[in-house]
Amino acid sequence: MDREMMEQFVGKTIRVDRGGPESRSGKLLAVFEDFFAILTEHDGVVYYKTYHVRSITESSKDDMKFGLKVPHKLDFKKAEKFRKLLESIRFQWVKINRGGPESFEGVLSDVNKHFASLIVNEEVVRVSMKHIRNISYGLKVDKSKKDKNDDHS
Repeated sequence: MDREMMEQFVGKTIRVDRGGPESRSGKLLAVFEDFFAILTEHDGVVYYKTYHVRSITESSKDDMKFGLKVPHKLDFKKAEKFRKLLESIRFQWVKINRGGPESFEGVLSDVNKHFASLIVNEEVVRVSMKHIRNISYGLKVDKSKKDKNDDHS
């Protein structure tokens, strides 16, 4: 995905990819050199490497449902390159890739140009940087209590 093209969707609700375990809908927060950040309802802020994204969908009627109110000053990590982003969230609990057999959750312990290391239970897992499609870390926006009650009505 081209950075210039992606920047026109900042602030809009989009769907990344059409389906599958990596597909998510959310509000596009920012676009950087080789990745972008979206705020999703269930995963919080998810950082996608643009290289792996096959499609972006925007509703022509602007009717994609987004059940969160974005805080006015949402504080999320920013970096010009994906590797710098990973370096800034070292020692955080992260989830790499959303689903499937190559999804990992653990503490990000090390990052270099070839791989990222996670501590998963009692193992150190090294994930090739080429195969990281997206990542999220502990940051999530909670629904208000009223919204939560509405979900259970």
